[in-house]
Amino acid sequence: MSDASTPAASLRLSGTDHEKNSKTVFGFWVYIMTDCVLFASLFATYAVLHHNIFGGPSGQTLFSLPNVLTETLILLTSSFTCGLGILAARANHKNKVLFWFLITFLLGIAFLSLELTEFRHLVITGNSWRRSGFLSAFFTLVGTHGLHISIGLLWLVVLLGKIFSGGLSKNNLRQLTLFSIFWHFLDIIWIFIFTIVYLMGSLGK
Repeated sequence: MSDASTPAASLRLSGTDHEKNSKTVFGFWVYIMTDCVLFASLFATYAVLHHNIFGGPSGQTLFSLPNVLTETLILLTSSFTCGLGILAARANHKNKVLFWFLITFLLGIAFLSLELTEFRHLVITGNSWRRSGFLSAFFTLVGTHGLHISIGLLWLVVLLGKIFSGGLSKNNLRQLTLFSIFWHFLDIIWIFIFTIVYLMGSLGK
């Protein structure tokens, strides 16, 4: 039996609601495509500048793969729990939705904390974005991804508050779906960052 405050039947979309939902999802996918263009530009900039160290340290010296692997595992796990949350939402299990998305939020916080710790360490050791073209491109690319993670976490806090107080309404379910798309997108972007920036940088390529 469902533990949500809204009956499952009420979540079914009428023709008008379905059309509105389709337009909303389409608009969000357009936004995702523009973000793809943004990140593609940042990756291209990094590819051009990653050898421009101007006598400073390279990624092979600066990057710690064990730490980055930890970040990657945390983000991949958060994507998995996000998926479990969406499944619970479609089954109209409010408590499970709150649980899985709370876990997703906590994992996102852990990921962001590790990323900020890395940035802080680089800055206090004299390797800020001002040091070289390589570091400028690195901070811009990874920092932009981190900014998106922060926005996603704020969005999730608002959604959890709405679900806690109002249950799994059709609008809340639609917002959860959009958030899930956004979060999985950031996960894919991070895989590219891990491979191109950290892994290849640690190998000196």
